[in-house]
Amino acid sequence: MGKIVSAADAVARIKDGAVVTVSSSSGLGCPDAVLKALGARFDAEGHPKGLTTLHPIAAGDMYGIKGIDHIAKDGLLSTILAGSYPSGPSSLPMPEIWKMLTENRVAAYNVPSGILFDMHRDVAARRPGVLTQVGLDTFVDPIRQGCAMNDAAAARPIVHRQELGGQTWLHFPNLVPDVAIIRATTADTRGNLTYEHEGAYLGGLEQAIAVRNHGGLVIAQVKRVTAAGSLRAHDVRVPGHLVDLVVEAPDQMQTTETLYDPAISGEIARPWDSFTPAPHGIEKIVARRAAMELRQGQTANLGFGISALVPRILLEAGQPQAVTWAIEQGATGGMPLLDFAFGCASNAEAYMPSPQQFTYFQGGGFDLSFLSFLEIDAAGNVNVSKLGKKPYLTAGCGGFVDITAHAKKIVFSGLFEAGAEFELSQHGLRVTRQGRFTKIVEAVEHVTFSGTRARETGQDVLYVTERCVMRATEDGLEAFEVMPGIDPRRDIVEASGGRVRVADNARPMCKALLAEAAMGLDL
Repeated sequence: MGKIVSAADAVARIKDGAVVTVSSSSGLGCPDAVLKALGARFDAEGHPKGLTTLHPIAAGDMYGIKGIDHIAKDGLLSTILAGSYPSGPSSLPMPEIWKMLTENRVAAYNVPSGILFDMHRDVAARRPGVLTQVGLDTFVDPIRQGCAMNDAAAARPIVHRQELGGQTWLHFPNLVPDVAIIRATTADTRGNLTYEHEGAYLGGLEQAIAVRNHGGLVIAQVKRVTAAGSLRAHDVRVPGHLVDLVVEAPDQMQTTETLYDPAISGEIARPWDSFTPAPHGIEKIVARRAAMELRQGQTANLGFGISALVPRILLEAGQPQAVTWAIEQGATGGMPLLDFAFGCASNAEAYMPSPQQFTYFQGGGFDLSFLSFLEIDAAGNVNVSKLGKKPYLTAGCGGFVDITAHAKKIVFSGLFEAGAEFELSQHGLRVTRQGRFTKIVEAVEHVTFSGTRARETGQDVLYVTERCVMRATEDGLEAFEVMPGIDPRRDIVEASGGRVRVADNARPMCKALLAEAAMGLDL
């Protein structure tokens, strides 16, 4: 039997109770055809059942690439460990995986993406599990939730605290995968894989090695198949001896709502003037203030939300290559993309495999990180990973915990209140209607970032909003810059329920942030 098979034939080899690892990042690199066939087999046969799945980054989205939702079925899925989950607006239906999670029908864990990649490498090398300080004093830590997203998961801990060398570590014991489902662009008939149309390599190689080293099954979904010997050896990212079965899916999407864009896969470079600057408004003002923390020649990490606009601020300033951007999916340099294409970049200078990118992040090798927030509390803790009332509005932590663990400097960006209305002019910002609720809370619902640990380790942390720029001190949050036009007492102190105080020597935020024209940013 050759390696080229149908999706149905491939998933027929997956046994009951298997641990299945899936390579994907939302719609980017998602082996959707194989996951669909797996769900269809269960519907027809009732097998395989009782699967545990590992997803370093989310599999699928809410916009047409179902991913994990193909197998979010009672009986089929028993346990899931994911760095992130499909997310989207409340106007769309809740994904099936979130229904299972919130109804306690599957044991669900949110494990930082980098740690999940580490788990694969340690399993492959037969080391005794991951030992890390990533996640200490956050929801990852067993003194809080220990990564558990529901009661079913809390009853089965996957992480433990351990003292070693006079320091506290988190230990994740090995979980050996039996099956890997990965994706590439081209396979030859010997199973060698190339990624020429992909926007990232992700972690397919590490996942395949982890499975192969324990005698498991590796399934690769590809766009096309070619003859053995026709692929350039230097282009092969996963060698054929690691791949058991290849499934051809000619219509696989490059990423969410993108069939194929050669600029995403680095085959062409776009002119810099083809990228759209950030539209004028409140979010752009916040992104501009965040961008003022950059210096020429730095390397910066970037997260979703308002922070993703920071490269557009440099674009507007005529300095799109003044710093090097590094994102968790692996693109380095170029212009990180927005909205459905977030996680991809055009004009990238290099593509790092995600596991190596996370090693770089976890060790704090970059200069600073731009991240967003859902809520902040008086201790400086940040939540981006859990919203109890509408859980699927957030994807979970993704790489956020890995990135922030040892970052030298972090700039969090967000709006001070939800739903506030403003009058914006070149002279100042006036709140015309207070928001529905403040983002500055007494205690965050989920500690995705620990302000206490940040102070203990000496991290430089800023919280940038449209009204003020804050730091967390031992006495709580303090605003040391205030936007012109903002009433400090009404719009900051009272709007935060007294959780933010304004420094006696607070200075005004730069009025150039408010201009409709380019602000003249000088790095």
